[in-house]
Amino acid sequence: MGWPTLCGVNRTDRLYAIVEDLRAISPRCRSARELALRFEVSSRTIERDISALQQAGVPIYAEVGRRGGYALDKSMSLPPLNFTPAEAVAVAIALSRTEQQPFADEARSALRKLVAAMPGPEGERARQLAARVQILTEDKPESRYTGSIGRVIEEALLKGVVLRIHYGDAQGVLTTRSVEPGAFVGGRSGWWYLVAWCRLRDAVRVFRLDRIAEAVLTEDPVPGRPLEAFDAGVPDMIARTPVLD
Repeated sequence: MGWPTLCGVNRTDRLYAIVEDLRAISPRCRSARELALRFEVSSRTIERDISALQQAGVPIYAEVGRRGGYALDKSMSLPPLNFTPAEAVAVAIALSRTEQQPFADEARSALRKLVAAMPGPEGERARQLAARVQILTEDKPESRYTGSIGRVIEEALLKGVVLRIHYGDAQGVLTTRSVEPGAFVGGRSGWWYLVAWCRLRDAVRVFRLDRIAEAVLTEDPVPGRPLEAFDAGVPDMIARTPVLD
């Protein structure tokens, strides 16, 4: 199919993802069978989902015929992106090692949208070019990003709220702390760290993700501390941020 399946999502998330998927490829369509394979549910479930979306006012219509399926009204479609096949493959290569890094799920979602929104021939050329690139992987992952804990921290950074964590030091002694997330830092050894303002110590502290036994979101908003306030927590490291422009 060219795109990965999404299993284990709840119905609300699946409905949203169906709309995003159809919007990304509009005016082309996606069959119920393709959507069912993608979300690992039955075609009947997809039909019920589409019906629910239509009743909610989402302009999805069915196209009949051998190449038919469900499509989203062109007024909600994304404009074609001016990515070249080489640029799309370069992005895919860059994202291929994000499995154990912050915002990995969002990275995969962004790549799917990028390729789906490219004009048909260019998207196909990108897929053909990608087939000629192979990336060697190791049995042991090079990154030690703790996924479940990492996702909670990702959400805290996005929402700008305080985290309550149970943290074990190098001797394994656990303490409970309220921290204000400041930044993710990926170390050269593959470990990932949370740099945060620790309210217990009233200072910046660095927490290794694999030593965080539990992380819980609170509703307490983080004060507006400048990013520079967290630099002192990572001595002797050369840090760089992702370039977005």
